[in-house]
Amino acid sequence: MMSGCPACAAAPMALETASGPALQFSVPGVHCAACIGQIERGLAHLNGVATVRVNLSLKRLSVTGSVDADAVIGTVTDLGFEVFPLDVASLEARRDDQGRALLTRLAVAGFAMMNVMLLSVAVWSGAAGATRDMFHMISAAIALPAVAYAGQPFFVSALAALRGGRLNMDVPISLAILMASAMSLFETIQGGTHAYFDAALSLTFFLLIGRYIDHRTRSAARSAARELTALEQHTAERLTGERSETVAVADLQVDDIVSVPTGARIPVDGVLLSQNALMDRSFLTGESAAVTLSTGDTLHAGEINLAAPLRLRAVSVGADTSLRRMAALVETAEHARNSYTALADRAARIYAPAVHGLALAAFLSWWWATGDLRLSLNIAIAVLIITCPCALGLAVPAVSTAAVSRLFAAGCLVRHATALERLAEVDMVLFDKTGTLTRPAVVVPDSLTARDRGVALALAQSSHHPLSRALVTALGNTTAATVTDLSEVAGQGICGRYDGMDVRLGRGPWLGAGFTGLGLWIGNATTQPLEVPETLREGVTDALANLDLPCEIMTGDSAGPANALAKQLKLPVIWDATPSDKLRRLRILTDAGRHVLMVGDGLNDTATMAEAHAAIAPATALEASRCAADVVILRDSFAVLPLILRVARATRRLSRQNFAIAAAYNAIAIPVALAGHATPLAAALAMSASSLTVLLNAQRMRGVQ
Repeated sequence: MMSGCPACAAAPMALETASGPALQFSVPGVHCAACIGQIERGLAHLNGVATVRVNLSLKRLSVTGSVDADAVIGTVTDLGFEVFPLDVASLEARRDDQGRALLTRLAVAGFAMMNVMLLSVAVWSGAAGATRDMFHMISAAIALPAVAYAGQPFFVSALAALRGGRLNMDVPISLAILMASAMSLFETIQGGTHAYFDAALSLTFFLLIGRYIDHRTRSAARSAARELTALEQHTAERLTGERSETVAVADLQVDDIVSVPTGARIPVDGVLLSQNALMDRSFLTGESAAVTLSTGDTLHAGEINLAAPLRLRAVSVGADTSLRRMAALVETAEHARNSYTALADRAARIYAPAVHGLALAAFLSWWWATGDLRLSLNIAIAVLIITCPCALGLAVPAVSTAAVSRLFAAGCLVRHATALERLAEVDMVLFDKTGTLTRPAVVVPDSLTARDRGVALALAQSSHHPLSRALVTALGNTTAATVTDLSEVAGQGICGRYDGMDVRLGRGPWLGAGFTGLGLWIGNATTQPLEVPETLREGVTDALANLDLPCEIMTGDSAGPANALAKQLKLPVIWDATPSDKLRRLRILTDAGRHVLMVGDGLNDTATMAEAHAAIAPATALEASRCAADVVILRDSFAVLPLILRVARATRRLSRQNFAIAAAYNAIAIPVALAGHATPLAAALAMSASSLTVLLNAQRMRGVQ
């Protein structure tokens, strides 16, 4: 049985936690709560361990305390799990400082707004003279520091836009907040009747809600290129004569001789010097089976050595390796995706200049007509507030948040801010095959006796290889036999002792059989083959039946299995496709005007997923592929795929409706403000009503099926 790891890396990754630096490891074999409990209990007794945490979704282990990484690796390995340390320098920090700051500013604005509104009630109730002036002064003392602090996200963005010689949505927002505050302070100092501190604070509060909603949508995205970098091996064993030394991979030179232990990733591209090797290159090529190599064959960075330790001669190092070149492709594609202009940003380009023009026209017109500077400023501020793009600022984030919640309830995680907008534009779907449309399965022959089934189950339960998991599922309610002395031979299978006999479950050649697939050997009996066909992932047939888009399969597998699946699903297929082939096909379709959705799970799909108009990955995908995806399907079934597209289209439709609501509100409110019939306070109340209407309209997303 092959024991290759679908994630990996090399040097320990340390994160600062409350209890000290944390060592981070990839544990790809973790698949349930029992696995988590076994690892956490097993490490809890290790000397120096303070805390142990296993993250099931990321399949990562975090250990804090004064403990050596090698001790952790040894203990987890003894527990029967593969474990690979991760490098912190190659991963992003997980702390969301920006989100925390936005939430703090939102709380300050809300608290100040409620207190100032309480003071305003006294003024509205008839307080006059010194009492009114005192309430205005208290309101100013509360509102001005709160606005200065809470409004910084808008002020900083607006200032940056003005310095760049352009306008964005934050420019009219900042002007409205600042002018309302400044005019209110002026009225307070002059002993005026009206002050609008509550209007300035309510503007800030509602707009911060939209900004925080938008940030939460964006914060799920992580760079796939960074994740690919984290997959690199960071140390290697360099051989000089008979002497071995551990060096940084960055220090390796072309023609260096490198030793690679069993289960480790190849650190650089090179030529195999050992007599033979068994490699798992599925995450590079998409091939579903391990590849047997002989002396002189090419090895690529990122492949996993499944069999005995091997030696290679380095050919490409550093930025020239296969993995690094793929990371460069992904990074280029991510930059292209990040240049996509969101719907709200496109609206801002038109809206912001129009708002400024109206406010300036109102000020100049009333000043020319009346000569009253205070009245003209009040009307101009009312126009700015009443046209303040609060509803526009909430239009897309409100709908997006409702859509994200709807999809999460259906078992899908949306990762990118513009994902739903791009998914709504999709007009073609490209599928990877292995691990995406298909999953490994094991067919248990009827010839297996109850004893054979029990032995097979006992052996399979001791391994975390996908085929072992599939066999455990296939054996159903079988009772496991008592098998002792269990051990796993990397790349070959599982062996043990049962009733005084040697028993094995693994690859045919290792069992001495004349086939290459999976087999069961008990004592001196003839090896019994176990058929291992690929089966469709649950929900694939339903998903394709309900997708109203042309679809195509691209796979690194050979023609046989590729054509068999294509015939079953009645879809065109491209086989033996390398990552470059997939990317080339995507670019051909894109140049033809297609908006392509890529659905994949492996390293060989990552660059194509990053460059596609939109991308979806299953939860079982490689971490880098999940990072490149716009949506991750958390459940095993793909039946939810059409719902994702329907929700995306509904998101676009409801967002446009919200823009229409905001436009209709402005069409009514702006003439009233221009005519001088709206005070800044009335304008703020009208603005709040339009914002609530937009939020209520977004809740219609709940009805999308």
